[in-house]
Amino acid sequence: MELKHQMIFKCPDCGHVIEVIFADSCGCEMQCCGKPMRKMDEKNREGAEEKHLPVIEALDNGIKVKVGSLPHPMDTDHWIQFIEVLTHNGLSMRRDLSPGDLPEALFSISLSKVSRVRELCNLHGLWSV
Repeated sequence: MELKHQMIFKCPDCGHVIEVIFADSCGCEMQCCGKPMRKMDEKNREGAEEKHLPVIEALDNGIKVKVGSLPHPMDTDHWIQFIEVLTHNGLSMRRDLSPGDLPEALFSISLSKVSRVRELCNLHGLWSV
């Protein structure tokens, strides 16, 4: 049995985003607005002029995650919806963001415990390092 966890789906119509915490391989389909939701694949390479990869900075009391080497736009039509830190032992920490916020977040965790960091851009999808 294939186990799945921490998958993110987005509705192609209304834009609702959900995260599956845990699922087995039952073959169920995520739906919204009467249609299948799209599973979001994690992108880990920049393309064109987009700057979406999370940049992690170790601090004395945790880590700071910025989106992109240059600040990502945080406008009402183009922004980072969340930044999430996943650890080696299964802990998940998330900071939800809104237009007008800085595209960054602080997390009280040692960098050595982090397995990956990901963020969701409302226009360009899910990105991780």
